[in-house]
Amino acid sequence: MRLVAHVARKYQNSKEDMEDLISIGTIGLMKAVGSFKPDYGSRFATYAIRCIDNEMLMHFRSKKKTRGEVSLFEPIGMDKEGNQIQLVDVLELDEADVAEHVQTREQIARLCAGMEQILSPREYLIVKRRFGLGGEKECTQREISAQLGISRSYVSRIEKKALFKLRRIVSD
Repeated sequence: MRLVAHVARKYQNSKEDMEDLISIGTIGLMKAVGSFKPDYGSRFATYAIRCIDNEMLMHFRSKKKTRGEVSLFEPIGMDKEGNQIQLVDVLELDEADVAEHVQTREQIARLCAGMEQILSPREYLIVKRRFGLGGEKECTQREISAQLGISRSYVSRIEKKALFKLRRIVSD
């Protein structure tokens, strides 16, 4: 438990309650106990610190993913008659949005028409799968890397290069 407290102190400035950090670290410690193999030649304390640290990092990543989510049907107050007002009730469309929408659709059509000619077959395949184009299921980089037998970072580099090429089409 001293290892857990030691690692938790590292994240004290994270606006997370210290008791919560210790609870999360304890989960990491239990995972370390369950998966430690002395045959690998490392000390338990070294292994446990990594497991505790990983558990805390996973917690922060999961919080980061959900932090910015807002529901359109979230109540934001009451009107004069006492009825609940939701965010969707106060949103309105401007006429300028229609012109923007048409322009965006034209850009998408231009992109789709020129994708196969501009991208290599591998780039085209990755972009289609990544963004769910042409009836493909939208996939993560990890899923695509498993399907193609290449690393996730290589999929990321190919995607980045392909998107750069496609941006040139849209800006022309």
